[in-house]
Amino acid sequence: MTDNPATITSVTSQYATQVAQDLELNTKEQERIGAELSALQTQLRILQDDQSVLHSIQKTLGNRPASAPATPEPSTSLPQQASGKNTTTRRAPSKTAAKAPSAKKTTPQAKKDKTQGAEPKAVTASAQPTLIALIRTHLDQQKEPRSAAEVTTALAEAHPQRNIKTTVVRTTLENLVAKSQAHRSKQGASVLYTSAAVQAAPEKTPATVPSQPGQDSSKRKKADAVSS
Repeated sequence: MTDNPATITSVTSQYATQVAQDLELNTKEQERIGAELSALQTQLRILQDDQSVLHSIQKTLGNRPASAPATPEPSTSLPQQASGKNTTTRRAPSKTAAKAPSAKKTTPQAKKDKTQGAEPKAVTASAQPTLIALIRTHLDQQKEPRSAAEVTTALAEAHPQRNIKTTVVRTTLENLVAKSQAHRSKQGASVLYTSAAVQAAPEKTPATVPSQPGQDSSKRKKADAVSS
């Protein structure tokens, strides 16, 4: 029994269409996950920098000067001073006490050196805001909706030292929308984003100035004089 060629062709066409759709969905899913992964890697790199700075500060705060050992009180017993063994025993703590000041001198200096080494890292980490903060600030300053490409272009011009990508900006904007910190709208095929604070601000309407009775009466008198 032979198969119908028309049936075989129809089934093959259906499979080819299904495979093409699955490939398209797979590609879009890879792009979405790649954008999220890039954003997470950026946040992870910032957190790692903060961690290194905090470790340096923690080490600096942990190196405190050691407390000086208590000096033993001299014995007033005459028989113990006459004995050679007791005299040797009393002299031993004096050597330890003599070494204590040198430890006190070196410890603050080491603490100062480590503090000076940790200050540039702390300044560098605090000088660069996160991408989320930059995007939120940019949206708050805009009165009209902006697309992800427009936000990327503006941030790239304002911060040329940072490698800002459109996919990362779009993922961050979607995260702000999910947190109700931004609003998303569509104009044709374009997706636009607006700050939640800007959209929630009420529009200011000009206040109407009530007319005074004296002014109305003066206007009527002038109108009557002109008509007469």
